Amino acid sequence: MRDQQLHDILKGTFGYDQFRLHQKALIDTVLDGDDALGIMPTGGGKSLCYQVPALHLPGITLVVSPLISLMNDQVVNLGEHGVEAVFLNSSQDQREAREKIRQGKVKLVYVSPEGILAPSLQTFFDQVKLSLIAIDEAHCVSQWGHEFRKDYTRLGELRERFPNVPVVALTATADARTRDDIAQQLRLRAPRVMVASFDRPNIRYAIQEREDEIPQLVRFIRNHHANDTGIVYCLSRDKVERIAEALAKQGVPAVPYHAGLSPEVRTRHQDRFNKDERVIVVATIAFGMGIDRPDVRFVAHLDLPKSIEGYYQETGRAGRDGRPASAWMLYGLSDVVKLSQMLESTEADEAYKKVARHKLDRMLALCESASCRRLHLLRYFGEEGSACGNCDTCLEPPVLWDATVDAQKIMSTIYRTGQVFGAGHVIDVLRGAKAAKISERGHDTLSVYGAGKDLPKEHWNSVLRQLLNLDFVAIKNWEYRSLALTERARPVLQGHEKVHLRRQTALVAAKAPSRALKEAVPAHGRDSLFAALKELRLRLAKERGVPPYVVFPDRTLHDMCQLLPRTRDEFLLVNGVGESKVEKYGEEFLRAIAEYRNS
Repeated sequence: MRDQQLHDILKGTFGYDQFRLHQKALIDTVLDGDDALGIMPTGGGKSLCYQVPALHLPGITLVVSPLISLMNDQVVNLGEHGVEAVFLNSSQDQREAREKIRQGKVKLVYVSPEGILAPSLQTFFDQVKLSLIAIDEAHCVSQWGHEFRKDYTRLGELRERFPNVPVVALTATADARTRDDIAQQLRLRAPRVMVASFDRPNIRYAIQEREDEIPQLVRFIRNHHANDTGIVYCLSRDKVERIAEALAKQGVPAVPYHAGLSPEVRTRHQDRFNKDERVIVVATIAFGMGIDRPDVRFVAHLDLPKSIEGYYQETGRAGRDGRPASAWMLYGLSDVVKLSQMLESTEADEAYKKVARHKLDRMLALCESASCRRLHLLRYFGEEGSACGNCDTCLEPPVLWDATVDAQKIMSTIYRTGQVFGAGHVIDVLRGAKAAKISERGHDTLSVYGAGKDLPKEHWNSVLRQLLNLDFVAIKNWEYRSLALTERARPVLQGHEKVHLRRQTALVAAKAPSRALKEAVPAHGRDSLFAALKELRLRLAKERGVPPYVVFPDRTLHDMCQLLPRTRDEFLLVNGVGESKVEKYGEEFLRAIAEYRNS
C-alpha cells in the first residue's frame, strides 16, 4: 500500500516513473522513523528524498538549507508542481508564512541553520506537528568538510529539541571520515548510511597547467561551449571582476558574482543565470551551492580548489540533466602557495590544519596524475572503476620524460642558495636573471647560476611543482615560502635514482570540439520542434516570472520530441510531467507538437 502511494506521489506530482539510486531506500528509512545519511551526486535527486515523504507524512517537513536564493528556488519549483511550500528568513515578514503553517496549508518549510537555531523559531515549531527534519548540504556540518559553516555545527541541538522526529542528512560529497563526523555532529541515531556512486560519466574532466589563463579560457569556451551556460570559479573577488570583464570584451556574455557585490547586483546576476538561455557566471565559491539549473554545460576553475571534495561538489553543478558537460581547470604552483598561506593564517586548530593540508596535497596529486582523472576521483572516494576514455589523460595520454638532469639542477640550486628562498628566486638564479637581489647575495657566482637559461620559466615551474608533489622538495617555511630538499632528493642528486615527470601541454584546449561533446542533443532528429518548444517554454517562463527550467528542463523537452504526445494522458507519459504541469502547460505544448506533426 505504502509503495503504491509513494509511486503515485512520484509520478502524479513530479512526473517521474521510478525512483533513482538510493532514493527509495532513504525514503523508506525515514518513513519507518529512523535516521538516514545519503551521499548522492549533484543531480542525483536528493531533494526528492525529503519532498516525497513530506507529501506522504502528516504535518510539516522542516528543511535546513544554506542559502536564501536556494530556498526561494525550491519553493518556486515546488509551486510549479502544485506543492505548497514556504521559507522563513530574516529578509521577509514571516507572519503570512507562519499563519499558513499553523493552518496546515504547507507541507515543507525551508529555513537557514541560523534561523532554526533562534529560540523564537524553535518555540514556533513546538506548536506545530513536525514529522521530518532534512539537513541539506550536510557536509557543512563536519569540521572535516570542505564548506565549513559554524551554525551548521550546532544543528545537533535539533535532536534534543525534537527527539522523536527522524532526521535525514543529504550531501553530494563526503569521504568516510566526513560521513562519520556528520553523523556524530547531528547526533543521528544509528543512521542508515547510503552512498551512491560518485561516477559522473557525462562529465569530461580536463586539467591543465596555467600559462596565459584568459586566452586559455576563451579558447576552451569557443572550442567546446560557444553557445552554452557555464560557471567559472576564481579564488578572489578581484580576479572574478577581472575575468568577467575580460570575457565580456571578447564578446562572451559573462557576469561577476561574489560576496563583495551589493545584494541587488548579486540578485540581478543570479536571476540572469537562472533565466537566460546562455550566460556565464564568473564567481567565487559563494555562488552555486545547491543550484537547480540542470543545463549548465561546463564548470571551469581558474584556481586550484582546496580539496577534491570541493572540486567534485563544484564540478557536479555541470550536466545535472545527464547530458555531456565539461569540468575544466587551470592550476599552478602559486595556487598551492596561496592556499597554504591562507590555511596557516587561520585560527583553526592543528588537527584541522593537518587534515586540510592532506586534502590540498590530494587535490594537487589529481592535477599532476598521469592516470585517468575519473578513476583517480573514484578511488579517492573509495570506489573502484575503470579508465573512462573520456578525460584529458585518456584522450591525450600524458607524455612522461626523463627529467633527472633538470631535477638535479633545481635541487642543486635550492641547496646552494641555502634552502631559505622561494620558487621565484630559485628559478631566477637557475635561469641567470640579472637582478639586484641575486647579485647582492652573491648567487650570480654559484655554479648553478644560469644553468637553466635555455629553458623558459614555465618549464621550471612545472618541474618544481611536480618535485613538490612527489616529495623531493618541500615548503619549509610557509610565511616566507622557502623551499628545502627532502630525504628523497639525496639518491637523485647522487645519480642513483632517475626522475620521470609528466610533460605539461595545453593541447586539449586548443583542439577542435570533440565528437562526444558535440553530441549533446539526443538523436531524435526533431531539432526544429525542440527549438519551437524552447521558444514556447521561454515565453511561458517570462509570463510566470520563473526560470525556463522550472517550466520544463531540456530533458523533458527532448522526451516530448521523442514521444510526440497527442493527448493529455500521453503527455503524462513524458518524463518530468506531473498532474500540475499538465494543467498549467499541457494544452499549449500539445498544440505546438500537433503543429509540428501536421507541418
